[in-house]
Amino acid sequence: MYNIIKRVFDFIAALTAIIILSPVLIPICIILKFTAEGEVFYFQRRIGYKNQYFDIWKFATMLKNSPNIGTGVITLRNDPRVTRIGKFLRMTKINELPQLINVVIGNMSVVGPRPLVQRTFDAYPQHIQQIVYNSKPGITGIGSIIFRDEEKLISQASMEPHEFYQKVIAPYKGALEEWYQEHKSILTDFKIIFLTIWVIIFPESDLPYKMFKTLPANTLKTVTA
Repeated sequence: MYNIIKRVFDFIAALTAIIILSPVLIPICIILKFTAEGEVFYFQRRIGYKNQYFDIWKFATMLKNSPNIGTGVITLRNDPRVTRIGKFLRMTKINELPQLINVVIGNMSVVGPRPLVQRTFDAYPQHIQQIVYNSKPGITGIGSIIFRDEEKLISQASMEPHEFYQKVIAPYKGALEEWYQEHKSILTDFKIIFLTIWVIIFPESDLPYKMFKTLPANTLKTVTA
């Protein structure tokens, strides 16, 4: 019943959001078309439901050949590969809004584990890889909330970016996604939607840990302190 209710909600919510946000989305498409390299959307192969591949929609925020430049699939704070308009879109998370199309199609949900590229997915512990996508990947999720400024964390780390992701970020993010699989419900999903908006306005807030008292202990503060 949960999956049926969630799919109905996803479809109605995503379609409604596309219509309501069209006065914002259309101008962004025009701006992107006539700035940077003229790319509007960026399509990337990600791992989704039951570990099947699909193409994710995003607004283009980086140079076309970015995956083969610099730190590859990992983006740093003030990354030179990010375009001027792209920096704003990424900071406000507007670059994720085209994924509403993925939700309407049905290969994503509003709430769920973030879909990853193969390299970052492989950084998960094996048991997490086996369960993380028992739910459809989401536009937002508990991992997105806790790692709301992942670029900053990676940029400030003393380790090499890929090493930091594999040794620090992936294990904790995996624990968060495992928590979601054990606690997913309509109420949990609505709380995550609320928290997604909350942490954009108040990025330093600890409210997620107060609302979800059973979340895995935050290991990031001790590592980045």
